[in-house]
Amino acid sequence: MSSLSEDPGALLTAPNVESGAAHLKLRAKRLLLGVSGLAAIVLAWWVGVALVSRHSALAAQFGPVAAWRTLPALVTEDQLFVHVGASLRRIGVGLVWAILLGVPPGFLIGRFKRLEIALSPALQFLRMISPLAWMPIAVMSLGVGDPPVYFLLTFAAVWPIVISTAAGVQQIDTRWVQLGESLAATRAEMLWHIYVPGIAAHVLTGVRLAIGILWIVLVPAEMLGVNSGLGFLILDCRDRLAYPELMAVVLVIGALGFLLDSMARLVYQRFGSVRESE
Repeated sequence: MSSLSEDPGALLTAPNVESGAAHLKLRAKRLLLGVSGLAAIVLAWWVGVALVSRHSALAAQFGPVAAWRTLPALVTEDQLFVHVGASLRRIGVGLVWAILLGVPPGFLIGRFKRLEIALSPALQFLRMISPLAWMPIAVMSLGVGDPPVYFLLTFAAVWPIVISTAAGVQQIDTRWVQLGESLAATRAEMLWHIYVPGIAAHVLTGVRLAIGILWIVLVPAEMLGVNSGLGFLILDCRDRLAYPELMAVVLVIGALGFLLDSMARLVYQRFGSVRESE
């Protein structure tokens, strides 16, 4: 008789081991495909710069090799981590303000149909205005420095949070609401035990979308008279004609944006998927 039949526990663990191995194999395959895609992009970048540099020596400074070589100097001489910290701080402040200003109206819009009908045209109108269009007004109203940057980032990030929150409220199962009302739950209990779990996944989706928008708006917003941040560093490299450093900063911006989105995705998988399953 086989060892599996002698050990009943093995019958239970064997399928789990097989599924775990299959999951690891799938993750390794996806990782390999992702790395291959990035390598293809870098290769196309290198080939393109090599072809253009035959006619212009300046083009060679925009290649991946030059950017990689200048990265250590960017860290030591240009204080890259200081600029990264300033940019991440502004992203954090803008995101917090967007959540504070976006979740309550989104909840009310999703909860009351008449309010949604009344406000939807205005919200869609404001949402379609590029945040960068407010740059002159922000500078004239708030001056130079961090305040106009915070305003632009908050304005850019608030709309996906409002829309996602409203959608989450509208998709809550009415039977849960009726159950809470039949049990004479207070407004605070209804909010905490029914609405918050019901909209958590949608709010996290809105936050992830907002992070992507924030990262795109951040670089031009940091060109509004601040003396730190990745946007400022882009301008500084341009003014010094340090094109390899400029391309290195572009790579850093892409890498940090990728990491931020990955972190937001992990948070959603950890909390949002659990809320949806409940």
